[in-house]
Amino acid sequence: MRILIAPDKFKGSLTAAEAAAAIAEGALRVYPDAEAIQFPVADGGEGTLEAAVAAGYEERLNAVVGPILAPVGAAWAIRKDAFGGASAVIETAQASGLAHMEPTPANALRAHSYGCGQLIAAALDAGATEIVLGLGGSAMSDGGSGALRALGLKPLDAAGNVVPLGGGSLAEVARLDASGLDPRLGSVTIRIAVDVQNPLVGGDGAAHVFGPQKGADEDAVELLDAGLRNWASVLRQFTGRDVNVPGAGAAGGFPASFLAFSNAALEGGFELVAGLTGLAEKLAEADLVITGEGSLDSQSLAGKAPIALADAAHSRGIPVIMVAGRILVTPEDLAKHGVVAAAQLLDMAGSPDDAIANAAKYLARATSQVLEGA
Repeated sequence: MRILIAPDKFKGSLTAAEAAAAIAEGALRVYPDAEAIQFPVADGGEGTLEAAVAAGYEERLNAVVGPILAPVGAAWAIRKDAFGGASAVIETAQASGLAHMEPTPANALRAHSYGCGQLIAAALDAGATEIVLGLGGSAMSDGGSGALRALGLKPLDAAGNVVPLGGGSLAEVARLDASGLDPRLGSVTIRIAVDVQNPLVGGDGAAHVFGPQKGADEDAVELLDAGLRNWASVLRQFTGRDVNVPGAGAAGGFPASFLAFSNAALEGGFELVAGLTGLAEKLAEADLVITGEGSLDSQSLAGKAPIALADAAHSRGIPVIMVAGRILVTPEDLAKHGVVAAAQLLDMAGSPDDAIANAAKYLARATSQVLEGA
């Protein structure tokens, strides 16, 4: 029996690779002769880099400017192909993630994506002909302006001065100086993984929906939204492109700048990462799929990695077992996606804190029990 073990991360407790190892331990207790293939998955957010490295990409580390200027070490990955090209994978959270700053109103206005641009430059220097940008866990709401600053763009105010970094300064931008913009942006393929459909601005946009998570209070949200509106207007005037499109609100509007200044395309996160890592080939060889994540809820059903994987397995007639920290959907909901059995760690742990602190132990145990009962 070939068991494809392909979980997403259990946020706050286990990386996807650690979760896969725990699930494999539990599965092999029940089927000791099975071939347990550990294959971490992601949907384009945090964990995308880990999935790429697990699939054979070479991890690299660069010192970059963090979201509020303090330097941080940021990982990214690259894999060269047989034709002289190379594919790089970059997560916005590595350089410009919320983990690198305290979420306060002042920081929400200051935060920027400059470090992400430095990683893109590093990938270009390494010969990348394709760059995959994974969004999620970001600190900024700057429309990707900081990243373009790192690549040579100068946003200027009405007096011709370069405006400060951060989403809180975008309302001051009057025109752009692109004379120093890295010309390689025009030839590299940029694929942006998104799992939301929020536009750049408005009530469903980057500032209103995601700003509060980054520390923005009501006043800061309004300032950020006004700045992004101005940024979209300036980009349209300069490039002729409308960047207020579904998905452009992800990661503080990060895609907007690249939709304007490159041939970037927005793609569904799970499908993009699955294609990069060769998931389809592994799935074709599987007799059983075990997947899961920390919280299996209504957002999961909207297409997060475990459900998207379950759908792909179901279409091939492969049964799926789901294990999660907690399950907030019904068995009937899961059955529609080909899930034949499911278990949650909360049923075994003494408390939610216990489930998080000892997630690997309970995940192995939950896997064994659900397999024995399936």
